[in-house]
Amino acid sequence: MISLKTPDQVAKIRESCIIVAETLEAIGRIIEPGITTSELDRWVVDFIKSRGAVPAFKGYRGFPANACVSVNEEVVHGIPGDRTLLEGDIVSVDVGAKKNGYFGDGAATFPVGEISDEAQRLMEVTELALMKGIERAVVGNHLGDVSHAIQNCVEGAGFSVVRDLVGHGIGIQMHEDPQVPNYGSVGFGPLLVEGMVLAIEPMVTAGGWEVQTLADNWTVVTKDGSLAAHFEHTVAICDEGVEILTQPGSRALRRS
Repeated sequence: MISLKTPDQVAKIRESCIIVAETLEAIGRIIEPGITTSELDRWVVDFIKSRGAVPAFKGYRGFPANACVSVNEEVVHGIPGDRTLLEGDIVSVDVGAKKNGYFGDGAATFPVGEISDEAQRLMEVTELALMKGIERAVVGNHLGDVSHAIQNCVEGAGFSVVRDLVGHGIGIQMHEDPQVPNYGSVGFGPLLVEGMVLAIEPMVTAGGWEVQTLADNWTVVTKDGSLAAHFEHTVAICDEGVEILTQPGSRALRRS
């Protein structure tokens, strides 16, 4: 069942989302060759707690860390550890925060030093696909319009969308209905109405769309070993259009 949020609830979700956005912005400034993924994780927990919130992922369904840190062929759910980031890597950091009983969720992929043209383009297309999807997340559209916009952007650029993993509703729970696939057809899926809050998160690969989970039962990697990128925003569908809650100061996009 899809839970619609009141303006007061959206305001509380926004508060957590701002912390997520600040965390990602700050972590982008410290990523460089030589830093380990566990150092990033420790930095995330310290930053989120300094803002009066708690990391939302720690212990969620048994996840052992505060952030998901996924490198190169790792798509999502990478467990931070001793791995050292190297020049030319790309690293996706997925962050969740909970404050006053409400969740915020966001992710971004960062370059580590100088990266290949393919990696740079993969990141750019993934972030562009996220924005194309958000533009379609307005009252009167269907969820399939969002999914189709993402898929069309990604596949038009010659990349693939992961199909085994999806975005989600968010608010009082970390994961709520509806699921938000990154592929679909225009006019299908739930009708979008005011009060829906969604975490939209294209996961894109430079090769095929198939993925597999490593023996740690968390880390999802591309089956063909190709690079992957992941961007995510939490958005609220409102009367004026759609507000990107994890992008402080963003103006609501008008209905299309």
